[in-house]
Amino acid sequence: MPRDNVMEKILIGKIVSAVGLKGELKVYNYSDRPDIYEDTEAIYVDDVLMPVRSVREQKNMIVLGLEGINDRNAAEKARGSLLYVTEDDLPELPEGEYYVRDLIGMEAVLEDGSHLGKVTDLIQNTAQDIFEVETDEGKQVLIPKVPAFVLDIDAQTRRVTFRLIEGMLE
Repeated sequence: MPRDNVMEKILIGKIVSAVGLKGELKVYNYSDRPDIYEDTEAIYVDDVLMPVRSVREQKNMIVLGLEGINDRNAAEKARGSLLYVTEDDLPELPEGEYYVRDLIGMEAVLEDGSHLGKVTDLIQNTAQDIFEVETDEGKQVLIPKVPAFVLDIDAQTRRVTFRLIEGMLE
């Protein structure tokens, strides 16, 4: 479906504080790929596109330097701002890997072909990723993203096939 040349912005982080006196920003990274900051020439800070000056990692946080934010006062003003890239900035993924945004909304089916519901989220802050599926009855089901339960992810048909064990739907 056409998007009228409007580029969708993808949320990748949030500015949480200033670092030092030269305008560097401490960023909480929402992306599972910290290298996206290094591989992107410019990042949207809320709705303003700003060239990336420098990137480094510090204790699981990103420290980002942006053109136009050159001192601590400017960095403090940016606190709380959200960081975005465009679809064109997203790196190509290897075969069998997917962006969470592409999985959300996929049809969820069982291995016998019966309809289960829709994928509503992929929870990633756990030991293993977990699919969140809303069933046709409106129940929320959590399914670990492991081969024992996820039989197939088909990007063409936008369908994920699951194998459930007794009790998972309760």
